[in-house]
Amino acid sequence: MAPSSPTVANWALGLRLREKREDVGLTGGEAAKQIGIAGAYLSEVEHGKKNLAADRLDALIKVYGFTDEEAEELRRFREQATERGWWTKYSTLFANPDLIRLFGLEYGAERIHSYACNIVAGMLQTEEYARAIIESGSPNLRLAETDRRLRCRLFRQRRLTDDDPVRFYAIMSEAVIRQQIGGTHVLKGQLEHLATLIDERPETIEVRIVPFEAAAYDALGGSAFFLLGFPDEELPSVLWQESITSTLLTSDATTIREYSIALAGATSASLSREESFELIRKASSNL
Repeated sequence: MAPSSPTVANWALGLRLREKREDVGLTGGEAAKQIGIAGAYLSEVEHGKKNLAADRLDALIKVYGFTDEEAEELRRFREQATERGWWTKYSTLFANPDLIRLFGLEYGAERIHSYACNIVAGMLQTEEYARAIIESGSPNLRLAETDRRLRCRLFRQRRLTDDDPVRFYAIMSEAVIRQQIGGTHVLKGQLEHLATLIDERPETIEVRIVPFEAAAYDALGGSAFFLLGFPDEELPSVLWQESITSTLLTSDATTIREYSIALAGATSASLSREESFELIRKASSNL
């Protein structure tokens, strides 16, 4: 079971409330008026972006007609949502609030599928490789800010090694293991780190390489993305997609399906786990 995440709990609460409101045939504005809050605020609650006070939740429980068992689950979600996740202390460091939300969702995820065409996924990066990425992407950052971003990235990686680690599946283009980010020494260390993760954590970490010889596939030429899955079966998968100029965080079913198909295509084009491991080892030994 993934650890409790305030972000995931608040999202689960919002989804349950929205689904029930729609079931009873109320608009957001009508429901909000009955409990004395603005419709815009209730919308934020339903999207997991605002917390709901205990008395307001109790009022909604009565308005919507939740059972006692359902009400208890909602109160438990609300209680979990009031906790502070480690990622909140970095909220002023990143201009994009969706990035902080991603960290919270990532912490509560049970499984993560990633695709990368240019760089190693952040969860799998070494400290030196991550620093090279951060410094190249934001060359005007002060050293202290660079260090904080680096600490944040390394903190995220604890989910790979905690008591109940996230299952992480990484599909990456061969270009990822050839691009000499940070120089030969840094790349060699990164490749050795990947090989170690594959070797020591076969039950929870899988890395597959799409070789240069592979034919075209849907994700080829696209940007990096993650698909996050959760232990709560009522929660949909979440997509995080990023490019140089934009990011996308969504649970839209159509979008999730499209990216799942793209990921399946990349997986089909990739080498086996064992072949990928050998290619990574060979690339490292050649540096």
